Order: sequence, then C-alpha cells, then structure tokens
Amino acid sequence: MNDLINDPNASRLIYGLRDTGYNVKTAAADIIDNSIAAGAQNVNIDIQLLHDGRKVVCFADDGHGMNQSEVWNAMRYGADRRAEAKSLGKFGLGLKTASSSVCKRYSVVSRRSEAQPIAKLTWDLEHVEKMNVWEMLAEPVTADQAEMFEELCGPNGTLVIWENCDRLLSKEYAPGVKEQNAVKQMAKSLSRHISLVFHRFLDESDTRERNVTIRINGEPVIPWNPFYPQRSEQVLAPNKQKVLVELFDGSEEVAEMKAWILPHRRDMTKEEEFSFARISNRAQGFYVYREGRLIQDGGWMDVFGSPEPHTSLLRIEFDFGHELDEAFRIDVKKSRILFHPDLEDGLRKLLQPVYREAGSRYRRESREDANQKKTVDHSSANKGIAGTANTTKPQVTAADVRTQTAEVSNNRGVKIRIKAPVQNNVSPDSIHVEAVTTINNGHLWEPAYRSTGSADHVPGVLLNKHHDFYQKIYQRAAANGYAVEGMDLLLYAFAMAEQNNTDPELEPVFEDIRGEISTNLHKLLRHVPDPDPSELVEDDED
Repeated sequence: MNDLINDPNASRLIYGLRDTGYNVKTAAADIIDNSIAAGAQNVNIDIQLLHDGRKVVCFADDGHGMNQSEVWNAMRYGADRRAEAKSLGKFGLGLKTASSSVCKRYSVVSRRSEAQPIAKLTWDLEHVEKMNVWEMLAEPVTADQAEMFEELCGPNGTLVIWENCDRLLSKEYAPGVKEQNAVKQMAKSLSRHISLVFHRFLDESDTRERNVTIRINGEPVIPWNPFYPQRSEQVLAPNKQKVLVELFDGSEEVAEMKAWILPHRRDMTKEEEFSFARISNRAQGFYVYREGRLIQDGGWMDVFGSPEPHTSLLRIEFDFGHELDEAFRIDVKKSRILFHPDLEDGLRKLLQPVYREAGSRYRRESREDANQKKTVDHSSANKGIAGTANTTKPQVTAADVRTQTAEVSNNRGVKIRIKAPVQNNVSPDSIHVEAVTTINNGHLWEPAYRSTGSADHVPGVLLNKHHDFYQKIYQRAAANGYAVEGMDLLLYAFAMAEQNNTDPELEPVFEDIRGEISTNLHKLLRHVPDPDPSELVEDDED
C-alpha cells in the first residue's frame, strides 16, 4: 500500500463538482463544444417535460462518434488530452461538470459507424453517493434512446442525455402551466445564448468557421453577431489589429482585435435595436473568442473602468487561439479569461482613442436625441417672470434685428447701446427663458432681447442645450418642475443683473465672467454621466 496515494472521497467530490459556476446556458454550450470538436454538422437539443414532471434534455450530434473505450475515456473525470490541441474541448472536465451542474444522472450514447454496436455509459450521482466509489453504470440502450439516436444522429454520432434534472429551472414549480411556461422560457433564453456564443459557426456567410446547424426542439438557432457589421463602423486601424502576447517561456503569439462603434439608438428602428444591436451598458466592452467560439461577452476586464452609458456603443472583438490558453488563464467553463497587467496597460493605450471617440459619438447623438424630445419644460419660469413686474432689469428703448444691438437704460445710464441677440416673432410662452441650440461659444447662458412681434422687446435669457449643465442637470431635473423653474429663474436673474449694469466698456468683462463660469461647470461635470434614455421625460405632444 502506498500511503502517498490519497484518492478523493467519491461521494463528496462528485457532488462538489456540481458547483463549479455553470448555469444551464453555459453547461449546454460546453456540450455543444464537444459536438463541434467531433466534426458535427448538426446538433439537436431536445428539452422534454414529461407528464409525470420529470425533465429530460438530450443533445444529439452527427459527429464522428466514439467506440466503447472512447466513451469510457470521455466519461472519465479528467479525460485524456485530445489529439487536436485547438479543439473547443479543453480540460477533459466539461462534459461531466457541465452535465452534473444541471442533473444528477447523465449518459453518453455513441458509435463510430453503423456497423458498430451503440456504446453507452452513465454517471448516476445518487449511485456514487450510495456506493462511495467512482463507479459508472453500464446499462443497455433503451428502445427510446436507440430510436432517438437513429433519428437525430444517424449512422454515427453522439447522444448526451440529462435525466433527474433538478437544476434545469431556477425554482421549483408544481406540475402545470407555470412549469411548462418556465421550460419554454428557458429554451428561448438558451437559444439566445447559443445564437451569440456560436454565431460564427451558425452564420453561413461567415467563412471564418465551418458551418454548424443547431436546433432546439426542432427550431433552428439564428446567429446573432454582436458587432452588427451591416451598420457599425470598425474604427481600429489595420496596423493596430494585431496584438503581440508574450508567453511564460518568452515566446510570442498573436491575438487579433477589432473595435466596432455601433449606431446610436436614434439612428435605428426599434426592431433594429432589439433584434440586431441590443444596446445596453452590459453589452459594451470585450467580446473574447477562443478558436472562433465566444467565451466572454461584454465588460472591460480592468482595461477601462466600469461600463458607462457614454461607451455603450463600443464593442471590442478579441480573437485568440489555443496557443494563448495559458497566457490568458482560461477557466474550466471557457467563460472568461484574465489579462496580464502589462497587457491591460498596452490595450488601454491602444484603445484609448477609440474609447474616447465612442463616448463623443454617443454624447453627440444622445444630446441631439434629447434636444429633439424637448424634454425640459421652461413654461413655469416664463409665467413666473411675466407675473412679476417689479424685477430689476434694464429698460429697452430700441432694438435692431439687423445689427443685433439693443438700446437700454440701466444703472450705467440712458440709451446705452450694447451688442446682444435680438429676436422677433418669439412665442409668448418662451419670451423670457428659452433653451436653444444656436449658442456656439460654449457659454451656458446668454442675455437676449426678444419680442412677440417686431417691437416692444423685453430682456430675456437663452440657455445652451449643448452645455453639460443643461444636458446632465437640466435633463435629469425635467420631471421636477420646481427644480427646472428654480434654475431658470437663477440664470434669468444673472442675465438681468448683467444687463442692468453693463455698457460697451463692461460688456467684455461680463462675457468673460459668463465664459469662466460655463467652463468651470463643464470641468466640474466632466465625470457626471449623461442621463440614460430611461431617465428622460418625453414631450407628451411628440
């Protein structure tokens, strides 16, 4: 007896391996990996809710199949290394840990050719727990299993069967309609996941990977390309699309990278946004592919900070081969990788201009969208100003639209001519305060002289819709009338104080003060994100 051999407790370990972080979607993807590695052209997933409440899931493929000894090795925890290093199968654990994460009993049924008998082996966790030994079950192939194999696999292939599925659904249901609907919803969610993870294999027009058809309960899975290349712009220069990665032994391998900026919501129909783009904070960041199979979708992986709305249009397509598995420390589920800190720094420098450009585009489009929605109501301030006749302000004696000058009497004297926007035929509802897109000098506000006709001008204030303060503070305050009215009145009071104490000599001083205040507000609000579309209040008239 060798006292140094310390076999694990079979019962405890086989149950412990159920909790390696899989969910139904990642577990199913791991089974599909094996089918693709086996050269399958068709993968059929059959999800059954039996009349007695039992749930059975079957994965059938028409790959090259296995004989009895190969099935034995495939069912071994820590199976022998595959001959093909680039295989989607990686650690020799996926079939077992993925299956047991969902069910307590799973079987592999397979054969290499029609001339061979069908091989079958089963792991039953309850049997292992009872016997406390690593013992599989060698049960005969049932008539139903043989029929399913012939129908879905053909002369050769592999059938994986999940039974006693105690973790297929996220909660327990009493048998009935609710449970049936939950299974249907789970199948729909699984289809959505597979459509992303294997989109290169599913898309017949994508020549990077060979074509595979995947069906769930007979319905083909439609590929979803997260980069929406039909409408998106690839913005990373060709000379920056190769990333050199140093391995632990000093050798180097190349990963490939592209950067896509998707169209803004306002430039898409609802159908385009929902079906093709799926813009969200979670969806931005790195989409990492190993041998053409997606293993990580979204997130900035410490290259940049947490996802923010203004970078939600940016998605990075990052490809690597099996040669970089160790460098990226790929996990058992093949669902995430880790970047070395040096690589993080390099990617950050490489992608920083793209990151900034994506943010700029989002802000431009979002602000234009917000401006078109007319989400901020300034009518309360206009009514309040109109009803307060005794405010201190300049008295307008004349105004000239052609020269954009006004003649006023104020604390500096009478008939003082100053330069300021002069506007005729203004709506009476916005005569005193109005937000506009015509202020191009970066100032938050600008005094103006306005009339509902062509005479009898009154002093007012124009607000710059493009300024950060308007976009980030006014837009968020839109649902609170008192907050908007308070800010309107404050800026109106500033404008009146300026105009009541200015003359041609002091005009540049007041303009500098306005400019300095506006610039400081822009700096102070730099790290405040633009409001999410869900925070905006749309105009009822639109």
